[in-house]
Formats: sequence, structure tokens, C-alpha cells
Amino acid sequence: MKIQSIKNSLCLAALAVFLSACGLEQEQPDSAALLLRAQTLLPADPALAEIYSRSCVSCHAAPASVAPLTGDHQSWQPRMAKGMDTLLDSVINGFGGMPPFGLCMDCDAEQFESLIAFMAQAK
Repeated sequence: MKIQSIKNSLCLAALAVFLSACGLEQEQPDSAALLLRAQTLLPADPALAEIYSRSCVSCHAAPASVAPLTGDHQSWQPRMAKGMDTLLDSVINGFGGMPPFGLCMDCDAEQFESLIAFMAQAK
């Protein structure tokens, strides 16, 4: 009797692990697609693409940085809702893990605004 009870418990545990892994598999393609998108997008303007590659991509295409990924509408939406002036202030003065000037000391406000719009994919 005791052995059968142990076997039943092990089967239930294995089933629970299997089913929980199924849920993870459904989330991974979305995360992987977002990461791939963030790592491959570049601004159409060559000057902005150079700035983005030099100053932005290291954080905005790396999930470990906790910065919103480029092209991730869901992550950018609450930030964009604060308005461009607030976002520009965060870039210029730094905010949380965002360093002042976003590592682009020679960028102007117009370039920052264009880069923010690009990363948020706001047209």
C-alpha cells in the first residue's frame, strides 16, 4: 500500500512539473521574439542608427538590464503615457538605471526624442 501511494505521489508530481513546463514554453516564444526584435531593429536614419548602436542597444536589447526592450510596445506604453518631456528629462538627468544622457554626451534633445520614439516604435 505504501509503495503504491509513493508511486501515485511521484506521478502527480511529474505531471505537475510537465504541465508547468508547458506554460513556460508558451511564454518563451513571445520573449524570444521580443528579444530578437530588439536586437535587430535599427533606426532608418544612419546617424541615429550609429547613436543607437553606440549608446542605446547595450541596455535596450538586453533583458538583464531591465530597460524596456526596443520595440516592446507593452513595456514602453506606460513610459510614453508620461509624455515626451518627462522621458527627455529622464534621459538627460538619468533615472533608475538609466545613466545621464543615456551614454550619449553629444546628443541633443531632438536626437533623444527620435531615439525614444524609435525604441517605443511610436510613429
